[in-house]
Amino acid sequence: MSESKPSVLFVCVHNAGRSQMAAAFLTRLGGDRVEVRSAGSAPADGVNPAVVRAMAEVGIDLSAETPKVLTVEAVRASDVVITMGCGDACPYFPGKRYLDWQLADPAGQGVDAVRPIRDAIEQRVRALMAELGIEAAV
Repeated sequence: MSESKPSVLFVCVHNAGRSQMAAAFLTRLGGDRVEVRSAGSAPADGVNPAVVRAMAEVGIDLSAETPKVLTVEAVRASDVVITMGCGDACPYFPGKRYLDWQLADPAGQGVDAVRPIRDAIEQRVRALMAELGIEAAV
């Protein structure tokens, strides 16, 4: 881990759903005690509207977020890389911790289908924070 604070990168294919939700939860809960990034191997044009609505229900505004392309630099700069359905698209660097979270894809789903995915992501983010020794800010 970095000397000052851990750095986590969340990756999914479109960076429009799962990785955006995970990054938003870790940013909110971890505050300035963690560096958070998200990216996609084939970024969409915008964040999934059902994801934006589901996150707004828990007080997190994703309406201004934009999907970002996955770069080698983002992986290199991260201590922990969490993939969510991007397969082998993520570059591998020795010494990094890689986790693969198997979660349903919210693409094309309505807000009712996104809520359980959102809640599962929040639980996993909280567990990750405990593993990394990051106390929740909220």
